[in-house]
Amino acid sequence: MVILDVTVINVAVPVIGRRLSASLTGIQWITDGYTLVFAGFLLTGGALGDRLGNRRVFCAGVAVFTLASAACASAPSASFLVAARLVEGLGAALIVPGSLALLQQAYPAPAARARAFGLWGSMAGIAASAGPLLGGLLVSTVGWRWVFLINLPVGAACLALTTRCVARSPRRAARALDWPAQCAVVAAVALLTAALNEAGRRGWSDLAVLAGLALAVLAAAAFAVRERLARAPVLPPSLLRSRAMSGGAVIGMLFNFGFYGMVFTASLEFQHQRGFSALRTGLALLPAVVVTMFASVLSGRLTGRTGDRPLVVSGMLLAALGLAGWAALGAEPAYPLLVAPMMAAGFGTSFALTGSTATVMGAAPSAYSGAASALFNTTRQIGSATGVALGGSLLATAGDYGTGLRTSMAIGALAYLTAAGIALRCVPAMPAAVR
Repeated sequence: MVILDVTVINVAVPVIGRRLSASLTGIQWITDGYTLVFAGFLLTGGALGDRLGNRRVFCAGVAVFTLASAACASAPSASFLVAARLVEGLGAALIVPGSLALLQQAYPAPAARARAFGLWGSMAGIAASAGPLLGGLLVSTVGWRWVFLINLPVGAACLALTTRCVARSPRRAARALDWPAQCAVVAAVALLTAALNEAGRRGWSDLAVLAGLALAVLAAAAFAVRERLARAPVLPPSLLRSRAMSGGAVIGMLFNFGFYGMVFTASLEFQHQRGFSALRTGLALLPAVVVTMFASVLSGRLTGRTGDRPLVVSGMLLAALGLAGWAALGAEPAYPLLVAPMMAAGFGTSFALTGSTATVMGAAPSAYSGAASALFNTTRQIGSATGVALGGSLLATAGDYGTGLRTSMAIGALAYLTAAGIALRCVPAMPAAVR
């Protein structure tokens, strides 16, 4: 539900803009407002979950997200829709950290937890990849408002099942929230995401983009200084120095960079160069969707036998091979030739997601499970934004469209290879309980 809202809107937003008479800036904020708030408040959502109880914060996030979706569906104007999307992003930031923390709480055994993380990853991958297809179907049949209305029954069911089936989470009310640090990280992530989004439109040398990047660095530096001085840091420095924690977070950033960059540039290639409709574009991306669930479930079952490291490394190498193969196919290859590279990238990314998730969550004590989940998903969001921004910039500035596309795919392959190298050093060979 949360991840789907990131991608499903891309197909619907041109129609929404026409129906609500939105300006270009308004159309941009319909898409980017959600992403900015979502990425910026993930660490805050994780810290609140650890302090107030992950189930309580998760349910609050689902309620906020569902009500905001209803407001989006009934929006009478573009400005109203933008405001509702901002609130929707806040709900998403409360949901995602709690979801992984609750899985860790519900499945303490490493093998069972790996399978649960695998299912979580498969749902996230399918939602991300299926967004364009679902958006195209809804917009071309029942109308754009159903892009948001479908969240209502899902949110209601999620609330009912969580309150009935998920045990209460411990509260740690004695842990103070370091609001200066929270504000600094919100500013850093929001500024970075905004600058990366704008770089795809304005170019990397634009003054506003450079100013946003500089301010993001300053905010990140302020966060680091505050964390050193705080008596109750968002994440203890010992955790951030953990090879598994920091390495797993970087791996998540790199594979999101490669995967979302591929989906974004492929969508533009299919629509602008090949003349595909929104619905046909979604169908063209379907091979990458089909393999994600299978790959995540398979990796969740294998990890108890092999450990996480072989799965993450092999997944990243397979994904790198897929994007490198696409880059090597030359200008305007026939669509059937692209099916195997897309499947390799989708399978490899999803195959590695389970192990990298388990690595990050396993490195954190239960008292910091929400914050660890938030860190992992924050770096993934930064990777997504960077992949999309760089892909858009390369397509806009290359001598021809095909050159920009192939360059983007080659850089994505390099990111996957880098993630494989980091996994060799940082991902444990076997969970402690298995060894």
